[in-house]
Amino acid sequence: MKALDIKLWRDLRRLRTQAITIAVVVAIGVAGFVGMFSVHESLQTSRDSFYQDNRLADVFASVKRAPLHLRQRLEAIDGVAEVRLDVTMDAQIALPDADAPVTGRFIGLDLVQVHTQRQGLNALSLRNGRWPERGHALEAVVSDRFATARGLQPGQSVRAILNGRLEQVHIVGTAISPEYVFASRGGAPDDQTFGIWWIDQERMVHAADMQGAFNQVSLRLEANASVPAVKDQADRLLDPFGTLGAVGRDQQLSAKIVSDELAQLKVMGTVLPAIFLAVAMFILNVVISRQVATQRSQIAALKALGYGDRAIAWHYIQLAMVIAGLGALAGLALSLWIGQLMLGLYDEVFRFNRLAYVTTPWLVAVAAGITAGAAALGTWTAIHAVVRLKPAQAMQPPSPPTYRRTLVEQLGLGRFVRTGALMVIRNFERRPLRAAFTVTGIALAVALQISGAFWLDAIAHIVDTQFRQVQQGDVLVNFDRPVPLSATNDLRRLPGVINAEPYRTEPVRMHLRGRSEDAAILGLVDDAQLLRVVDEQRGPVALPAEGLVMSSLLARSIGARTGDRVEVEFRLWNQTRTTVAVVDTVQTMMGKQAYMQLDALNRLSRDGAGAMEAALQVDPQAMPAFWAAVKAAPLINAVFDKAGTMASFNETTSRNMGVFSGILTLFAVAMAVGIVYNAARITLSERAWELASLRVLGMTRAEVSVLLLGQLSVELLVALPIGCVAGWALATLMMRLMSSDSIDFPVVIEPSTYAMAALIVLAAGVVSALMVRRQIDRLDLVAVLKVRE
Repeated sequence: MKALDIKLWRDLRRLRTQAITIAVVVAIGVAGFVGMFSVHESLQTSRDSFYQDNRLADVFASVKRAPLHLRQRLEAIDGVAEVRLDVTMDAQIALPDADAPVTGRFIGLDLVQVHTQRQGLNALSLRNGRWPERGHALEAVVSDRFATARGLQPGQSVRAILNGRLEQVHIVGTAISPEYVFASRGGAPDDQTFGIWWIDQERMVHAADMQGAFNQVSLRLEANASVPAVKDQADRLLDPFGTLGAVGRDQQLSAKIVSDELAQLKVMGTVLPAIFLAVAMFILNVVISRQVATQRSQIAALKALGYGDRAIAWHYIQLAMVIAGLGALAGLALSLWIGQLMLGLYDEVFRFNRLAYVTTPWLVAVAAGITAGAAALGTWTAIHAVVRLKPAQAMQPPSPPTYRRTLVEQLGLGRFVRTGALMVIRNFERRPLRAAFTVTGIALAVALQISGAFWLDAIAHIVDTQFRQVQQGDVLVNFDRPVPLSATNDLRRLPGVINAEPYRTEPVRMHLRGRSEDAAILGLVDDAQLLRVVDEQRGPVALPAEGLVMSSLLARSIGARTGDRVEVEFRLWNQTRTTVAVVDTVQTMMGKQAYMQLDALNRLSRDGAGAMEAALQVDPQAMPAFWAAVKAAPLINAVFDKAGTMASFNETTSRNMGVFSGILTLFAVAMAVGIVYNAARITLSERAWELASLRVLGMTRAEVSVLLLGQLSVELLVALPIGCVAGWALATLMMRLMSSDSIDFPVVIEPSTYAMAALIVLAAGVVSALMVRRQIDRLDLVAVLKVRE
């Protein structure tokens, strides 16, 4: 074994504790990068394979009612390779083990195709049971996620109100669909209250009274087809029949949610690991710098013996790369645990044919390359000046630093400061960069802790805003056809109903200065209380008698300002076009919406004074009787139970965010320990002679420890508030990187989150300090005080 190799292992053994802490920080960075990107790659590969195998369409459109003979004209659109026409309908379902009804989306299924395994676009994959068969009984396969969440099994039966008729539906199987990988009515997790049901197409057409018609179309495009051009032509064909507008796969609700989640994973897999690797390289730089400084004489001896600059530099780079390599290997092992844990959470949310965790070779290669490159760069900056010294020059100790009076002493305040505190101040002033880097590293640990924990605050804010401020009612109901406003009087007569308010959601397309955007207008009654418009800063907003109040997301997308007149194109019913003034804009978190008083909206649309939905306030004590009455109401085809949805939302998001926050907490603690311990150990090695001298002069171990750890304590206390500010900035950056054109969540961080993050990092710092305190107590005074002549 070469002499330099022997020296390498001796150095590693002597630095083993510091090497371990550095390797842990490197491991966390590598694990975060490889783990999150592996989850991203696994999800993306499973998604793309599922979409391809099950032939997910490229363009989707919903229509009120269109004749089947449009198929030929849709097929004739340039670039369209295949057309699928469906009949769908939302309906109220009464489950045997639940008081509140749930909403099911019923879709017609061509039984000939599924039994002969010749499904067309958006093909289903059977997960359990069998396909429906024609007969007297109405049989259905149910979306697998909904069936799992509600404990439904083949052989069970439920009651559903299909177009005003009560039907007994027999569950014969569960299935997954590329069109409903994430089945939701509004984008939030909704496994408990919303599911997809596929039944015989002929029974579906009869139940929905859609003979000779369809209300949903899916298009597969040829390889080089233009999606915008196909969408425009499809809209022109469907507009006379009341369409919501064609959308590409990138805007289809389920596919968009999956894509947004993949984009967020990529952000987290880039931003957070980069911080850990940067901190690890800084610590490594300081440790190697100190190692080189203490080994000047050894370097001189090696140069005198004929070792060149490159060999010596490579020796120290090897030292750094062994430490970083150990961290990388541990990180790869840790990435398996992180990746499989996160993929298990995603498997509960998304349903694909196959979902397996895979680490691709390029990820390992990139992680190894980044780690090795960073280690080499950090080491070279620490050693390049020393290794270039001539042997005779390296034999000499470095020139002593030039000391001068501190600012405190220059101001004449030194006599008011105790000796120990003055020594701490001198160390800060004489090595400001090192102190600044230590403070920055600790602050980043606090910031990482905050960036993981603030999601729970954000979720709590979303729940409070959407479910307590915006929707103050207990139940939202949807009718299968427009009803007069007087129908709310019938709702008030239901058991337990305290108040009822009608409202209307109307899909529109808005035009302004050459820009267009599909949106919805929410029409509310004057002085609405159960469903309100709430601005993030101003609180509840009263709607004007005339004109639009526009959400900031919608206003931004079409460039609208208060006072502008926008052209509103109604997509359903009378399909009128008119202009209306923008009276105000409100800051909302999600959705491109506008708001009007219900009477003004009905006048604007010119299709009568009716409503399609209502918000209800119900006495909690009367809920069982109320739900029994709703289940028997033929006009109500969909129900939104606020309490049930809140419980489901909180359970799902709190569990997932809790796991993510817990992982980041462990990472932040490890990072804080690595920074504080290495900073203290390096300071101890530099000041060992000074501390031993003070011990000989009569100072106690506690007093000597205060001199060393006092500086560390100040750095910790300075870093905590900086870390809180950095945590807010990091959370804001992540929110901005993860935002989309339809979501604008504010950064909400509670004081308790700041306090908890500071306490966790402070506790990690205290533990690290106590570990170094043991080293101080064990100082060999005789050995330390020996000075080589």
